[in-house]
Amino acid sequence: MTGTTSTTTAGTAPTRNDVWVRTWGAAPHAPIEEFGPLPPFADTTLRQVVRISGGGNLVRLRLTNEYGTEPLTIGAARIALAAPDGGIRPGSDRALTFAGRTGVTVPVGAPMLSDPIEPPLPALSELAISLYLPEAVKSATCHAMGVQTAWSIPGNAVDALTLPARATSLPLQALISAIEVLPDGPATTIAIIGDSNTDCSGTTPDANRRWTDRLAERLAERLAVQDSGTVCVSNQGISGNRMLNEGLGEAVLARYDRDVLATPGLGHVVIAIGLGDIIISNAPQDGSGPADDFLAMFPGAPGTADDLIAGYRQLIARARERGVRVYGVTLTPYEGDEIYTPEGDRVRRAVNEWIRTSGAFDAVLDFDAVWRDPARPARIQDGFHAGDHLHGSDAGCRALGDSIDLTLFQ
Repeated sequence: MTGTTSTTTAGTAPTRNDVWVRTWGAAPHAPIEEFGPLPPFADTTLRQVVRISGGGNLVRLRLTNEYGTEPLTIGAARIALAAPDGGIRPGSDRALTFAGRTGVTVPVGAPMLSDPIEPPLPALSELAISLYLPEAVKSATCHAMGVQTAWSIPGNAVDALTLPARATSLPLQALISAIEVLPDGPATTIAIIGDSNTDCSGTTPDANRRWTDRLAERLAERLAVQDSGTVCVSNQGISGNRMLNEGLGEAVLARYDRDVLATPGLGHVVIAIGLGDIIISNAPQDGSGPADDFLAMFPGAPGTADDLIAGYRQLIARARERGVRVYGVTLTPYEGDEIYTPEGDRVRRAVNEWIRTSGAFDAVLDFDAVWRDPARPARIQDGFHAGDHLHGSDAGCRALGDSIDLTLFQ
């Protein structure tokens, strides 16, 4: 962050005619007991690094206590341009305020927006967000398996330029769910909802190798060349998520309004969900698949192709009520993974046929065609999966991001 250090007056709306747009997002969910307990964070600073998509002249942070069991106390919060290894770039950090105050208490079940601050941010800026938590956080709303490291630091270290030796790394994001910007000119946001292949849990941590990151890079490159208006990307994938039933995180049909349709500046919706429903509903029954305790994390009755299609129609209708375009993503192959069955693949292919040919979506992103092995179309081609035949590698996710027609988002 460079330039002015001033902040807007608490409660004062920006005077320009532009609208806020979400430039980064991480879908919140409750802590997952099977992944182990989160630290209590008492008298602790939590530092997290995120990369925004589109830039803007004003920025604000969205905190989340939506799955908390007690009010969340923030003693201090700062935002800065990130430096390597969890550091911040000298002179770039700014205090975040809430109704003019440096601290805030977020009620149980609620989000909280910071006041806007004015240093301009270019597209693809990496930001370090530091929250001082003076009191124990007994149930931290989080985003697990998001291939991004956070750090826990004892005491109030929100302005520390480098991480002290006593910092502890955490493989998650917590207590933050979005960054929003006010660009100087036309802007819109693409909200993408999905599972681990949207969260991109198979990619290199802390490297921004998700296909949604690649899409954001290409959109920023187009803007630099064509001055075609800012298009932001909000990744609302949750690893282990499903459309019809709860899994890791609430079902997409349950969280869709909050995580997608309430997105500031929403212009396009991309629906990349359904594979998790299929593989759980058609998991091996002969003991060759995942352990019973893993499958127990995914309750609910099995879903059929017709059930999934009905779910897609619900998501499409709810998006069109908001006047936005909605795009479907075909479901990728998974033969070779331990949960694969021929029955599941038949359902996947039937659903893909409907996505491609029904005309229900405004357009289709054919990720199945990008990833499948021409010689064995039930498998992901070598090099595009992360070794498990299910999740995308860095190269595989880049191929998905490069395959998307940018004219869909004009």
